[in-house]
Amino acid sequence: MSKLNIGLKRVYEAPSVDDGLRILVERLWPRGLTKDAVAADHWLKDIAPSPELRTWYGHRVERWGEFCERYHGELAANTAAVDTLIQLCTGHPVTFLFAAKDTEHNGAVALRDFLMSTRK
Repeated sequence: MSKLNIGLKRVYEAPSVDDGLRILVERLWPRGLTKDAVAADHWLKDIAPSPELRTWYGHRVERWGEFCERYHGELAANTAAVDTLIQLCTGHPVTFLFAAKDTEHNGAVALRDFLMSTRK
């Protein structure tokens, strides 16, 4: 089983050659950006938190722990999307693109943590 090399980047930051494969992990397209500006190799809407979970979380840091638990539960039940993502992430550097302003408490962070914990 090979190690995953997953970076994180706000979608509003310029692409870099160091990004490797760029995967947008948001359910909604980032506001105000064109496809060229995003420069995503893949857009995996189905891997993002459910609309209900996103609304409940509302980027409230005090809900972060419970958000992660709930989102990890959604991911555990979404094996097809998770398997697809693991295949895309295996064997080379990958960058998950996200839109949130908070770079430490967002769906991409929770997603990366879930994948890393399942690949030990």
